[in-house]
Amino acid sequence: MRTIAETLSDAASVLAESGVAEPRREASSLLTFVLGRDRTFVIAHPEYVLSENENRQYASVLERRAAREPLQYITSRQEFFGLDFVVTPDVLIPRPETEMVVEHAIELFGNKPARFCEIGVGSGCISVAILKNLKYVSAVGLDISEAAIAIARRNAQMHSVDDRFELRVSDVFSGLDEEKFELIASNPPYIPLKEIDSIQAEVRDHEPRTALTDGADGLEIIRKIIHGSPRFLRHHGWLVMEIGFQEADAVREMLSLGPWQNVRIADDLQGIPRCVIAEYSDI
Repeated sequence: MRTIAETLSDAASVLAESGVAEPRREASSLLTFVLGRDRTFVIAHPEYVLSENENRQYASVLERRAAREPLQYITSRQEFFGLDFVVTPDVLIPRPETEMVVEHAIELFGNKPARFCEIGVGSGCISVAILKNLKYVSAVGLDISEAAIAIARRNAQMHSVDDRFELRVSDVFSGLDEEKFELIASNPPYIPLKEIDSIQAEVRDHEPRTALTDGADGLEIIRKIIHGSPRFLRHHGWLVMEIGFQEADAVREMLSLGPWQNVRIADDLQGIPRCVIAEYSDI
């Protein structure tokens, strides 16, 4: 039998050889998952001896992580906007930069009752986070993937916002009737197809391809959202959308051609233009 200290040392070496970033931290995260303990326990009890079953489970998850399967898919969990979300390979793993969409939406809503629509709902992290913070707001979530819709519904139920969150299978706006919203939010697939092979293995080989790229220049779905949103936005409604690296100029140009005003593009913490905010005016 092996102690926590011995297990972590060996596991970190395995992950480092496999090219995993921050191997010691990842080894520790896997161990907390297997043991069902927090990180404090792992740090404070290096002498703890793993049981035969714990050793077997740890070897299994370590092998998966060494093959570059994302930690979040192994544990089926990811934190986003201070909330815990279920994630599977059917949905993108929520990322910190996407929290900008939530922050701007909450700021725009204030305390007013409102209804919004999310295009490409995935895990539901954007909509659920907004609904959890604004009790007078309701939402419609759209996604082309039935499997993603199922995960979003599970997360909505877990956070007790499912009574204000309607989910529909939809290709961009196809699932909407003549409905109007105060805001449309989206984190669309924006990675150009030509760049897919060069991105991190965890993303390239494990996350759903249709949620990563439009199969073209990375702007195809963004164009559809920008051109289609006016039909479904109320006067002075808002579009809040995450965009990709080096797409700000193209997106700004698209928004200059339509009924948009007060357009701004906010940088993420790395200084990358990441979130576009634009107001619709039908005048």
